Amino acid sequence: MDEYPLIENHGLIGDLQTAALVTSDGVVDWFCCPRFDSPSVFGALLDKGKGGHCTVRPAHATYATKQLYLPDTAVLVTRFMTEAGAGEVVDFMPLTGTTVTARHRLVRMVRCVRGSMTFDVDIAPRFDYGRKPHELNLTQNGAVFTADGTTLTVHTIREPDDERLGHLLTAGDRDVHLTLNLRAGQQRGLILESAADGPPRQIRLTEYEELFHATIGFWRNWLSGSRYTGRWREAVERSAVTLKLMTYAPSGAVVAAPTTGLPEQLGGERNWDYRYTWIRDASFSVYALLGMGFTEEAQAFIGWLGDRIEERAGEQGETGPLNIMYAVDGSSDLKEESLDHWEGYERSSPVRIGNGAATQLQMDIYGEALDSISFAQRHGIHLGYRGWKGLIHVLDWLAEHWDSADEGLWETRGGAQDFTYGRVMSWVAFDRALRLADVSGRPAPAQHWSGARDRIFQQIMEKGWNEERGAFVQHYGSRVLDSSLLRMPTVGFLTPQDPMWGSTLDAMEQELVSDSLVYRYNPEASPDGLRGSEGTFSLCTFMYVDALARAGRIDQARLVLEKMLGYANHLGLYSEEIDLTGRQLGNFPQAFTHLALIDAAITLDAALNRGSAP
Repeated sequence: MDEYPLIENHGLIGDLQTAALVTSDGVVDWFCCPRFDSPSVFGALLDKGKGGHCTVRPAHATYATKQLYLPDTAVLVTRFMTEAGAGEVVDFMPLTGTTVTARHRLVRMVRCVRGSMTFDVDIAPRFDYGRKPHELNLTQNGAVFTADGTTLTVHTIREPDDERLGHLLTAGDRDVHLTLNLRAGQQRGLILESAADGPPRQIRLTEYEELFHATIGFWRNWLSGSRYTGRWREAVERSAVTLKLMTYAPSGAVVAAPTTGLPEQLGGERNWDYRYTWIRDASFSVYALLGMGFTEEAQAFIGWLGDRIEERAGEQGETGPLNIMYAVDGSSDLKEESLDHWEGYERSSPVRIGNGAATQLQMDIYGEALDSISFAQRHGIHLGYRGWKGLIHVLDWLAEHWDSADEGLWETRGGAQDFTYGRVMSWVAFDRALRLADVSGRPAPAQHWSGARDRIFQQIMEKGWNEERGAFVQHYGSRVLDSSLLRMPTVGFLTPQDPMWGSTLDAMEQELVSDSLVYRYNPEASPDGLRGSEGTFSLCTFMYVDALARAGRIDQARLVLEKMLGYANHLGLYSEEIDLTGRQLGNFPQAFTHLALIDAAITLDAALNRGSAP
């Protein structure tokens, strides 16, 4: 691998316990196993020399590529075209179910569809982020890579009487390199299997076709549950499939992204591990999922959230009864370390695994958790009695600590502040708790909660508003704007038609919006403790669309959305940020961005249908 592919030049496949990235020219350069946050097996995305990869591409010096998903699925097709022929690689991961397993399969079927084509195939795993050496054992039907008890088995897909079209060039001492010479109509394939229960075997086409059709059937059956019939349906449904791909089926938790270390600024240090479940991000996913009719997924996450609330019920302390993020199984030891032996994507170091922000105090998560629980209840998803008792303990803690400085939504490392957004979401927490108690008829200290809610509201109006700016600001005593406050009307803190909100929206447009793309904040005006800058934040652009639509600025909202849809990659996927050249930056794909796309499309579609804001 000579150079790094663009971040956006990837597709995502997965089996709902882990996932892999495939470049637009046939390289699997990111794959962790056995789950999203496990050590990598292929990691060339973060170190092209030491990370490991599985490559299938034409031997021809020049070729054109196209990449697409089979309609309504997560089955990825990468097509190669030369004057001599055309071929394709079909990549997918058969579903594993909801039982935790170390066995995962990555299927790579290679076909020639016109003329003839020779493919080079390289299988070069590097276990444990390239830190563990491995042994290679070749057999007649494939190969086994073994590293300290971890195995990756390569099975071949072919009929017993097929002529041998593959030619082993050299295995070296740890990698497999071979060529496939195919003519139109011919196909051969590989299945890479972790924790296989037997040696490599020859897999017949009938077995492959069963896996292929079962995987297609799963995705099409799942997507048929969508109730969304509005505008931008293709983008919305692709975002839904992407969110599903980032869901850990055994627990229902949604990871923020399946990658770590992809930079927010090329060559910079803003490189974080997003392979965990943030209370905030996953809570937002409840709105997107239920907005499309995916009740089962929303219910699974609410159950996961309820477990987090129950397990620390009654605990006190400065960090609060909830962590801001967890591993997908609910564990919370996310110690941050750097992989100093890796150079990072385009030499953007350090490459981090784990996340030191896990211990931060971020007050907004309580409002997001309560809001998602309240929204789910309106759709028939209820928290049990033990969950309710846990919520009472959460609100008791929040009543004592809501007026605390914290690190804020964006996990800055520049010191605690009195962030306005954190106060808004604390208001939301008490407001939704009161509504839940009223609707369910459950016992609650309603007067205590109501008093806290009202005090928070009054404080925000007095300290969060900057008269000179004519806007609500990032934190008390500052002049800095922050796009997190685009959610103020969404959560009902202000009405979209409130003059104070209209003035805030105007101020944001002048300072945070660049050709319809939205920055989180200005780090020069509000130092965040990190060097360098960052691109526009795609989540915030979709939140801007939502806010414009709610404020009745329908034509403007539609233009911003259409522009933003043009920044998606060739498959409709988004990373975290977009730089000045239109290049995608940050971890990829990002759940936050895709769920915000769904929310924005639903809100704007409803506004267009009504001729005004919903």
